[in-house]
Amino acid sequence: MSNAGAGASRFFPPFLVFIRHGQTDWNAEGRMQGQRDIPLNDTGRGQARRNGAALRDYLKEQDIALDDLSYFVSPLSRAVETMELVCGELGLSMDLCQRDERLREITFGAWEGYTIPELAEQTPELTAARKADKWGFVPPEGESYRMLASRIDAWLATVTRPAVVVSHGGVMRVLQGRLLSVPQPEIPTLDTPQDRFLVWKDGELEWV
Repeated sequence: MSNAGAGASRFFPPFLVFIRHGQTDWNAEGRMQGQRDIPLNDTGRGQARRNGAALRDYLKEQDIALDDLSYFVSPLSRAVETMELVCGELGLSMDLCQRDERLREITFGAWEGYTIPELAEQTPELTAARKADKWGFVPPEGESYRMLASRIDAWLATVTRPAVVVSHGGVMRVLQGRLLSVPQPEIPTLDTPQDRFLVWKDGELEWV
């Protein structure tokens, strides 16, 4: 997938790897997870190990040294454990990984722990409003994708070296949207696999 945004490669790191944390039980159940600190399940740990091994092989093929990269991780435990498993495959110390609060998942506030069908029964007018505008909608006590994008933009502006990032699905959507100049209403619908990772290299995006 090539970058549709003219000149975007001038504003973003030339090389960026983004790994979404592995699966949790709430992911499997379709629950709004947000910033609730839900641990990985066994499937998620397998996904993290797979991504670590695939990243190790990719970096070797591309002749990219581990020392040439910065490492960032969300402080939520599912992301930290994913990074620990990735580092295990890379032979890398977690001491090199920077935990950044701005990489936390979008928060769904009072909705966290519920599925969309459950919420549709309780507050149909709010779930309808969210469906109509996922980019701008703010859940009760929560955060919109527009608000999330502001803190991800602030983080991205500080990334000056090639980097590996472990974070969350909402963050992955916003980052893809920024890199590829995706129209804002489409960003909340972008794919966020947990068994592959995103590579941004020389102005193009690919999945590995």
